[in-house]
Amino acid sequence: MDERIERAQLLCDRATFGGETEALPAAGRELDAAEADLSLARGRVLHARYLQEGAADTDELVFFERAARLYHALGDQPGEAEAEFWTGVYHQVVQGDHGSALPALRRSRELATATGESRTLSYALRHLGIAAHMAGELADARALLEESTRLRRELGFAAGVAANLVGLAYLTAAEGRPGDALALLDEAAALAAGAGAKAALRSVDEARAAVG
Repeated sequence: MDERIERAQLLCDRATFGGETEALPAAGRELDAAEADLSLARGRVLHARYLQEGAADTDELVFFERAARLYHALGDQPGEAEAEFWTGVYHQVVQGDHGSALPALRRSRELATATGESRTLSYALRHLGIAAHMAGELADARALLEESTRLRRELGFAAGVAANLVGLAYLTAAEGRPGDALALLDEAAALAAGAGAKAALRSVDEARAAVG
């Protein structure tokens, strides 16, 4: 059993048998924290299923938004940053609506920056860069993806770097530099292979075909 649920049960006993009324709000906070983590995890499972099977489930958004509200109420900014990121991803990836994704992605960036959550920040910047690319704002897209890539290199997140290099390769090709784009894809392929990131390798192959 999750330790937070066990603590909530003990707090309930203290309230029931010991008359400690202040124990009940504390029990609620323990359960809210557990529920926030569970909601985020359930949403991520549904998103992974969508990526594999292509079948959208609107419960995914419900879970992410529920997690964000709970984290916010608890004052858990790192958790809220992650939940806001996934909320944005649902709009952007599942619904194909980049505009609707921006508020959540920007909130995620703000919170991740404030709390030093570099990995979450790298994700928010990546997807803000994708939105900028789709809007034709190539300079902004490059700046966002390059900052995301810098953070991921610092974290040793090789698969994430490879994914970003694919995005940068598309941008570079759009700027009329196919040779440089292919060089980025070579590096992406090496990093993805080393990390066992098969999905990133497929993205590299797709990008090679498009750039070529």
